[in-house]
Amino acid sequence: MNSFKTVLLMAAMTALFLVVGFSIGGQGGMVLALLFAAATNLFAWWKSDKVALKMHKAQQIHPQDAPQLYEIVEQLSRNADLPMPKIYLIEGAQPNAFATGRDPENAAIAMTTGIIETLSTEELAGVIAHELAHIKNRDTLIMTLSATVAGTISMLSQFALFFGGGRRDRPLGRFGTIAMAIFAPLAAMIIQMTISRTREYAADRAGAEICGNPLWLASALVKIANAHKTMVSAQRFPASAHMFIVNPLSGGTMDSLFSTHPNMENRIAALKALAQEMGQKVTSPLPRTRAKPHAPSRIPNTAPDQRRKNPWR
Repeated sequence: MNSFKTVLLMAAMTALFLVVGFSIGGQGGMVLALLFAAATNLFAWWKSDKVALKMHKAQQIHPQDAPQLYEIVEQLSRNADLPMPKIYLIEGAQPNAFATGRDPENAAIAMTTGIIETLSTEELAGVIAHELAHIKNRDTLIMTLSATVAGTISMLSQFALFFGGGRRDRPLGRFGTIAMAIFAPLAAMIIQMTISRTREYAADRAGAEICGNPLWLASALVKIANAHKTMVSAQRFPASAHMFIVNPLSGGTMDSLFSTHPNMENRIAALKALAQEMGQKVTSPLPRTRAKPHAPSRIPNTAPDQRRKNPWR
């Protein structure tokens, strides 16, 4: 159902893109818009992972740098039947992580030093499994393309408005062009965010199956929500917020049209229900998430904990 919903949403965004191209130059404008979208998506397909990692100053680590962490990722990759992804660390106190790459053979997982310091080994395994699920489901490509198309729609809409929005000979007319320039970017943003929320729910479920225990991720989400840390690089590049396991900019209190991630308590409730489906006993309720304060937190200079043990031993 989540995959079908994603296909419908991507189709809706493509249709919206064609409308924007048509408003600029009729059928010829549609063709030019598609060519432009193809060029930008091709660049995003090849370079988006490197751009995202560079935005957050992620540094690649190797087995000798964090052998226990590598061991966990290797085990979970085998569980998911995936190639071993590259591992990157982002210096920052906020516990967070994201996956990137155009396909499983060129994938990478980036984690903040804060998430390694904050979570237990099992909780960290739940987060890593979630990111591997994104890779397995090729969400990294889907989210890159949706973000690129949404950005292109916004740019073309502004082009149509400022370069001929008042002309009556436009295919949609003067008022139609102005209305399209205002509402098309908004609609594209809503579709992109809906795709993001849909893929997060799917990755939660698939990640729980990869690590074998939905409660590991549920507990991790509680700790992440309650960490109350800021992420400087995410504030500098807010367009990358949809990539992370939780929104690095704000906690969010509801599954609104304008939220990039599902509501945290809804995600935790779904994971607990999945644990019961898998025959696991939920012995006690997880602590409730709390609203994130507005005051920023100081970001310490942290490093990955080398003493963690593999939970499968």
